[in-house]
Amino acid sequence: MRIETDFLGERQLPDDVYYGVQTLRGVENFPITGIPISTVPSLVRAFGAVKKAAARTNHELGVLDGTIANAIVAASEAVMRGELHDQFVVDVVQGGAGTSTHMNVNEVIANKALEVMGKPKGAYDIVSPNDHVNRSQSTNDAYPTAFRIALWHEIGALINVMGPLRDAFAAKAVEFKDVVKMGRTHLQDAVPMTMGQEFGAYATTIDEDIQRLHEARKLVTEVNIGATAIGTSITAPVGYPQVAIRHLREVTGIPLELSANLVEATWDTGAYVQISGVLKRVAVKLSKICNDLRLLSSGPRAGMNEINLPSLQPGSSIMPGKVNPVIPEVVNQVCFRVIGNDVTISFAAEAGQLQLNVMEPVIAYSLFESLRIMTNACTLLREKCVTGIESNAVRTRDMVLQTIGIVTALTPRLGYKTCASIAREAYDRGTSIIEIVLERGLLTQEELHEMFSPEAILDLTKVG
Repeated sequence: MRIETDFLGERQLPDDVYYGVQTLRGVENFPITGIPISTVPSLVRAFGAVKKAAARTNHELGVLDGTIANAIVAASEAVMRGELHDQFVVDVVQGGAGTSTHMNVNEVIANKALEVMGKPKGAYDIVSPNDHVNRSQSTNDAYPTAFRIALWHEIGALINVMGPLRDAFAAKAVEFKDVVKMGRTHLQDAVPMTMGQEFGAYATTIDEDIQRLHEARKLVTEVNIGATAIGTSITAPVGYPQVAIRHLREVTGIPLELSANLVEATWDTGAYVQISGVLKRVAVKLSKICNDLRLLSSGPRAGMNEINLPSLQPGSSIMPGKVNPVIPEVVNQVCFRVIGNDVTISFAAEAGQLQLNVMEPVIAYSLFESLRIMTNACTLLREKCVTGIESNAVRTRDMVLQTIGIVTALTPRLGYKTCASIAREAYDRGTSIIEIVLERGLLTQEELHEMFSPEAILDLTKVG
């Protein structure tokens, strides 16, 4: 064991851990979710990047000894490589605006730097978490800067899986281009369409959301590094923000820009609200698609049964042979969670009084969770559902020919009044539009077949 001291007193820690007394207090004070920050590796790596850039900047500006700076850089690089992730133990949700997370980082890097120098852990007179690792910094700027770097990577990961999901729907649009079916509004028969059009629309709507995510991602490139406490740059040497942003760009490879107003940037959470809003948009639209897939596959004998989803597992402990649409169902639930997280983020962003938003930890937790589960859900939906969807083309065409809704397609040839009469008779007699048209001799079987071919339907709906 070793003893560490802060201004509240002494505490014992196992000698093999890299975190210190302030981390220990954070663990004890915030047993909230049971989820440590190590479960968000992108955030831990981002903090490593911030500390590496800060050490380089402090050395360049002459406020940090070269030997200590090099040790901090080496320790930060170890964090960036993921070598010390198990040492980041504080809860993701905490009071103090993320100070416990930040000190967890400072202490781990300080003790790793001491190890690099051949010194014992806790020898903070040589490398201090506060005086050296945290030199020219504050939780007020280090936390949001690391947060935004991590968001850049997490949003990118979601974009990277949404592209293949879009492509999977697009491939099904091509596969189903000749499958005639009924379109529906209000859950009632509307007009004929092709299943290719239906799945092509899914691909288009996902592509639109990918573009919105690209736009939202640009918001996180503005950071407040060098703002220190409340944006005043107090304790930082002259020119620190400008030099630090240069080093941070080099370390991360991200096109980061320094905020024009560091006071405003230190409390502003508008970017997080907007990103969350885009994620909610993605969730709402993806959930709608999953609702459609569940409806279209319903039955199979006593439902729509227009498509077959892959059979993945038995669907009941009591009903033999039942198979459920489990992948769309789980994606629905993911989407509900993302929508709920958006509410949390909105309240937390609004609660940032005066010069700092102290609720940023729950904003970070909620955004990272939304991004992670949405990324997983999109991958799952593509791999275990969309790519294996099959159409029931004979059934969908039979339903087209049986529905009263197809009478709309006849109005250009027969006129509205005649078609209304046909529709009424079909309804009263419980028979098909086709049967009545043939009985009245209005069109031949060949003409009807031609009118309801996939090519004719595509022409009729003016969608190519």
